[in-house]
Amino acid sequence: MSSPGKSSDFSDIKYARGTGARVPPSHRPLRPLEWAVLIHLAILLIGTTWGFGGGAELLRPIIAWWGSLGCLLTLAAVQDREAWRDGWIKPLRWLAPLVVFNLLVLLGCFHPSFRELTYDTEIILVPTPTGASLPTSTRPALSLHALWLFNALWISSFNLALVIRQRRALRGLLILIGVNALILAVFGTVQKLSHSDGLFFGAVPSPQKHFFASFIYHNHWGAFALLSISVFLALIWHYARRSDDRNFFHSPAFGGLVAVLLLALTIPLSNSRSSTLLSLALLGGAFFHWIFRLIRHRRRFRQSVALPLSTAVAALALAAAGVWFIAQDSIAMRLALTKEQVGMMRAMGGLGSRADLYRDTWRMAREKPWFGWGMASYPHVFTLYNTQKSVDKLPVFYRDAHSDWLQSLAEHGFVGTTMLGLCALVPLLHLRRRHLASPVPAYLLAGCGLILLYATVEFPLGNIAVVLTWWVCFFSAVHYARLYDREAATPIKSISSAH
Repeated sequence: MSSPGKSSDFSDIKYARGTGARVPPSHRPLRPLEWAVLIHLAILLIGTTWGFGGGAELLRPIIAWWGSLGCLLTLAAVQDREAWRDGWIKPLRWLAPLVVFNLLVLLGCFHPSFRELTYDTEIILVPTPTGASLPTSTRPALSLHALWLFNALWISSFNLALVIRQRRALRGLLILIGVNALILAVFGTVQKLSHSDGLFFGAVPSPQKHFFASFIYHNHWGAFALLSISVFLALIWHYARRSDDRNFFHSPAFGGLVAVLLLALTIPLSNSRSSTLLSLALLGGAFFHWIFRLIRHRRRFRQSVALPLSTAVAALALAAAGVWFIAQDSIAMRLALTKEQVGMMRAMGGLGSRADLYRDTWRMAREKPWFGWGMASYPHVFTLYNTQKSVDKLPVFYRDAHSDWLQSLAEHGFVGTTMLGLCALVPLLHLRRRHLASPVPAYLLAGCGLILLYATVEFPLGNIAVVLTWWVCFFSAVHYARLYDREAATPIKSISSAH
């Protein structure tokens, strides 16, 4: 009998005459539709991350068009009668909040709260009287484009739960995400250490001073790196548990650990302070998880934990020294800036301009609390509520609220924000406590949760690459747990002999 967690050996099994080898479901070849979903999503992920993280306006229609092909894959999936019979189409129920959210945005486009007037080459927005009891839109064309892009990213990621039937396929996609992030990390590190003054080694000017790799904004890179670290941690735990008969340093888990350290290095190197703190929390949690498992395992066999613990602490100290050696200038600069900002906050008796930004955004949200001002309305409407002025008395312009949650309330109200939350909460409700015992969904969901926490004080979800990676990690985690149950409950079927 094969041991738990090991792949079964079928070489010594005898079969009755007229039957072929009994193939477990997890070892069957991927169907063409599964390959189509994986390839479609892989191209979308790689193209978006290398395409300035989706931050270039010219690339967004291309991303939306390619992502929209996911709708065709969804339609192809629902044509499969066998999938309906075997219960694979149940995730279609998860579409309900997305459908309601779409209806709210579309309804708002029929009730614009501003009229567009063209003066010379400029577009002037003139407020029109609209009540707070109906959905509205500031600029319907922009709302429709933003909705199109969001649907394309969501549906493309959702197809993983609708189509993929093997956990190894999800792990393959996660490996692709990790390798792509690692290549970006190496590229960004070389670019940073060469003191490049623009993206792609100066070939493209960056509107932001603090950019990294192909990402225009360093905090967006920090959020993407954080999700990628959670992907690697999930894979490390999976392969470490399956490699008990091999030396750790000769297993895929060791390569994943090196990748985690390289990705973690890039976060302080990119000057992202908040992402650095979140990555420390994630890595600290993973370290204590390993310590707990190590102590429990060695106590079971009455072995000392002193040597592995001391080795781990020495390795952490060496890794920290390496990070400081490479990123000491960036770390020192951000520490000095933090100290200066804290001093200013103490002198002002508050959080400074960030507190003013949040207060003004909340005032904007309270004007239309139920349905908000409409999708993609924030930079156009917020100018009416912004109370900040620069030193030279010129108005201060904000494209984002630096809080995704507050901006969602301002744009979608409590009803729309609730529907957005249910797009994730409804699939999550299908998980049970036993599912989180598996490291793959547990670490993926931990990374997603940290991004949602980060979204209270920053706008990581304002970046297309981060949004796409978040949904891919989320649906991979949820579906991985579902597949674990199905694979455990599905008997191995016989295949008729071709003779």
